[in-house]
Amino acid sequence: MSPASERRWTPTHGAAYRPVPYRPERMSAAESLARAAELRARMDQRRTVRQFAPDPVPEQVVRDAIACASTAPSGAHQQPWTFVLVKDPDVRRRIREAAEREEQVSYDGRLGEEWLAALRPLGTDAVKPHLTDAPALIVVFQQRYWLGADGTKHKHYYVDESVGIAVGMLLTALHLSGLAALVHTPSPMRFLSEVLGRPENEKAFAVIPVGYPADDCEVPDLVRKSLDQVLVDV
Repeated sequence: MSPASERRWTPTHGAAYRPVPYRPERMSAAESLARAAELRARMDQRRTVRQFAPDPVPEQVVRDAIACASTAPSGAHQQPWTFVLVKDPDVRRRIREAAEREEQVSYDGRLGEEWLAALRPLGTDAVKPHLTDAPALIVVFQQRYWLGADGTKHKHYYVDESVGIAVGMLLTALHLSGLAALVHTPSPMRFLSEVLGRPENEKAFAVIPVGYPADDCEVPDLVRKSLDQVLVDV
């Protein structure tokens, strides 16, 4: 059988259950504890970056991170996501111009005062240089439905949850590979489908600039919740 990465995906809608063996090697408790502690420490260093260096990044690193994201669990294993890797400077410029138009309307009042107050500690505004400064953008689309061979529409299930998990895994893979990223969600995002020529079954979920932090990069002085503030033992 060919590797999974080489097999063509086809919808399994209505197919019979077909189990295969799954026997991963069990890690020792000591190794598991060491890996968990290392991962926790490395992920605690992750920060959202809005100031990027223009330096190119290894494209294969980004592609491997997207491949990792695509291993995310999804409703009925329908994998309702599309990742568009945007490197062309002109396309990134068009995305920035459209995003800033929408953001200006939002910051001028569409967001509402409560949301604007929540954003102030982050130092954000309608100007989004990260969309052109970063050497690459990953635009994530969620597929609301898929088309059968006869053109009929078939619903995907738990799309928001599935794509959200995939984006989380993407951010993790990028960070562990030495790259910085930002989840940018201009609202509305219909312009992304237009600029990138995506089909009507896809809806933009997020724009993720990817690159290295600029030499003068700064991030908000924020404190994450501690484990005992987010974990409940029962």
